[in-house]
Amino acid sequence: MIKLEVKKNAYYDSVTLMIISKEIKKLNGVSEALVGMGTDLNKEIAQNIGVSTPELDNAVSVNDFFVAVSCESEAAFQAAIQTVEELLNKKSAAKASAYQPPTLEGALKIDPALNMAVISVPGKHAADVAQSCLDNGINVMLFSDNVTIEEEKALKNYAFEHELLVMGPDCGTAIINHVPLAFANVVKSGDIGIVAASGTGTQEVSSIIDQLGGGVSQVIGTGGRDLKKEIGGLMMKLGLDALRNDPQTKVIVLISKPPAKEIATEMLERAAKAGKPVVVCFIGGDRKEVESYGLVAAVSLEDAAHKAVALSRGERAADYTGFTMGEQQAEKQAKSIAGRMAKGQQYVRGFYTGGTLCDEAMKLMIGSLGHIYSNIPLHAEDKLPDAKGGKSREHTFLDFGDDEFTVGRPHPMIDPSLRAERVVADGKDPSCAVIMADCVIGYGSHPNPAEDLANAIQTAKAEAERAGRHLCCVCAVCGTEGDPQCLSRTQKQLEEAGAVVLPSNAQATRFVARILANLRQEG
Repeated sequence: MIKLEVKKNAYYDSVTLMIISKEIKKLNGVSEALVGMGTDLNKEIAQNIGVSTPELDNAVSVNDFFVAVSCESEAAFQAAIQTVEELLNKKSAAKASAYQPPTLEGALKIDPALNMAVISVPGKHAADVAQSCLDNGINVMLFSDNVTIEEEKALKNYAFEHELLVMGPDCGTAIINHVPLAFANVVKSGDIGIVAASGTGTQEVSSIIDQLGGGVSQVIGTGGRDLKKEIGGLMMKLGLDALRNDPQTKVIVLISKPPAKEIATEMLERAAKAGKPVVVCFIGGDRKEVESYGLVAAVSLEDAAHKAVALSRGERAADYTGFTMGEQQAEKQAKSIAGRMAKGQQYVRGFYTGGTLCDEAMKLMIGSLGHIYSNIPLHAEDKLPDAKGGKSREHTFLDFGDDEFTVGRPHPMIDPSLRAERVVADGKDPSCAVIMADCVIGYGSHPNPAEDLANAIQTAKAEAERAGRHLCCVCAVCGTEGDPQCLSRTQKQLEEAGAVVLPSNAQATRFVARILANLRQEG
């Protein structure tokens, strides 16, 4: 039965409602549920998942809040409604502890010295809100996506001229004056400054810096398009200048996918004049070009962290391409795993909640695999059609944070359930040998992102064993001991589920490459 309850003129933010929807689906007697505002998109989602009703289609407006449930009985529906109310009341109680002014003007009246705004509004409104902040001399972290590149260019031109930051659009991570913003980790204060056009790339580097005993001064995000020709790297230039002039910053790290050619030249020339050691991690970029400017080139995100910490300590910045467990142990374990697999198992499937981590893994592995099919492919011919609804093809890597997977859903770092479902589904493929996955913890992420992944790994491995196959699952956790979810606790949870857990995305990738190499040798 399909049941619907509507509350007129009651607004709740979309992320909160998406998370509540997931909790409702866990209730006994509930097979599907959607909790949301009456937008056209939510009505379409309700239709697609089978909880739509004529009343929802015709009588619910964008200002109305609804609960639509496919359930076994009236009792199950009432339990769902009660749970929704309890979760909303918890949210309201948490908000009630502090006054939240509804407008920018109201906030400035309370504190005229405000100089940083985090903006998360629908993309079509985001540029106007950001410009209002800039007009008031306020730096901006623009979490919103779906901002046009023309709007981004205009905002950043204005900000650059007025020496203000526009971190974004679609900027997910920053740490300003030791305050974590959006998806960030609990890292120690120190003398390493980071400017990055990548959210999870920043988290990986800053977390490993913390694990190595180092610390960060400032972490400045730019948004993923900043180093495109149209934008000109304006915020990375401004961030680099800020760190160059910051007395607390001793070493600078730049993180991005390879920039447009002319922008890369400008950026490297500027970095060469910083007067401080600069580690450049243009993931998959030209190492020789970086080094020609007297800068330190990183071969992976993990390597960037190692080199930054070494330079901070006055040590030589050597390449880090090994294994924490040691080369011999890594090879021995990889060979043992390959030896347990059945005939026909030969492919790797990489399922990521962090887009940069997915991209890095593909770039580290493409040389040995030849083709990797993906929704964010390295080569156009390897684009996987219908990545969400279709099947994997040979070696497949998916970024579950890409738009195709997030329409009507929270980001997978908030709700990793869709990725977990794919782990189970691909584990049934007799040609699948290894499943790789990241697990990103920290502020903003799911309270226990390892839970869904661990359950999926246990299920996938058990089903493979029953079918006479050995399925290997390799994971890397991005985070620190200080994070709310705790690095070691998260790693242990995945290990207990049967995963091989490596200390970094780069080490996980190199380890999987060894397993596949052993499989090829065995024919």
